[in-house]
Amino acid sequence: MEREPIDFLKIRKVLVAKLRHHGDVLLSSPIYSLLKARYPHLEIDCYIYSETLPMLDGHPAISNFLLYDKEWKKLPLYKRALQELRLLKKIRHKRYDLVINLTEGDRGAIAAKVSRAPYAVGFDPEGGGMRGKKKCYTHLIKHTARPRHTVEKQLDALRVIGLFPKSDERDLHFHIPDEAKERVNRLLPELPFVQIHPVSRWMFKTLPEESIALVINTLNERGERAVLTASLDPREMEMNARICALAPSAIDLSGKLTLKELGAVIERSKMLITVDSVPLHLASALKKPTVALFGPTCEKNWGPWKNPHSRVVTLPLSCRPCYRPGCGGSGKSDCLDTLPPQLIIESVHDLLTEIDQPLFSTS
Repeated sequence: MEREPIDFLKIRKVLVAKLRHHGDVLLSSPIYSLLKARYPHLEIDCYIYSETLPMLDGHPAISNFLLYDKEWKKLPLYKRALQELRLLKKIRHKRYDLVINLTEGDRGAIAAKVSRAPYAVGFDPEGGGMRGKKKCYTHLIKHTARPRHTVEKQLDALRVIGLFPKSDERDLHFHIPDEAKERVNRLLPELPFVQIHPVSRWMFKTLPEESIALVINTLNERGERAVLTASLDPREMEMNARICALAPSAIDLSGKLTLKELGAVIERSKMLITVDSVPLHLASALKKPTVALFGPTCEKNWGPWKNPHSRVVTLPLSCRPCYRPGCGGSGKSDCLDTLPPQLIIESVHDLLTEIDQPLFSTS
């Protein structure tokens, strides 16, 4: 498989596919920034799931969005096929010169093949996926054996075609519209606060409610107000409600924010305390002080990115990261269940003292 650089002066239209979850999509944002900065003449389109649009909407380097609606999967087979064919036809008619598929799935590979682009970049399937998948690409991205941040893995898509990012070209980008900032200002007028996002769509990444409540109560005793956030997922909202029952001083915004508004809350906060979830990556994009709590997942792959004011709190257990949905698949992770809340409180204090904004007295 050839790995020769391509001549970008001959490239006009580019499609980047990232059909993954919200955090993964945000972590792809440097790809667009770098391409546009190096070659301003490029028209760069983005192919993502419709639900993840807020993560890249407003990115100044993206010209158009092609959206795959997951609701199509609930349609009868012929109707789903019709929707997918319409989207593939649109991709074909755009006549892209370069397609970059940033995920290992088949859907992005099919888009690369259907596009008939002279150049197509994708991860080496290594025998997995659909038959003939390797032939969908002119340039293959080789997988990294050791832990490596997801941003760097995605930037390999540019490296294999001859674009090598400089250190200052790897920042995340998240756009917050004025209306999102204005609504957050109405919800939290002139209120200094520490934001805590203790939940995740995968609940095995979460700490016991009692641990989070103890952190909130300690902050409150020392003069700090906590704001809790969560998505509309009933499990997340119910967990935060139980935390608030144990720590009634907290302001609960669970289920009340759009993703753009969630970013605005992070931007307004003194700092963020979060598990391995979307807000962690938003805070990296916004360069907000962050304490990130990691258990079964790997902070080397998913931790704070180019955020100088961040801390990762974990327990040094030999079994982590295990990438399992709880110990033995139980749904509960001992590396988080036994994480002492005092470690979190100490990290909060140390981090903000480092940037000359001490959160509270240690006396």
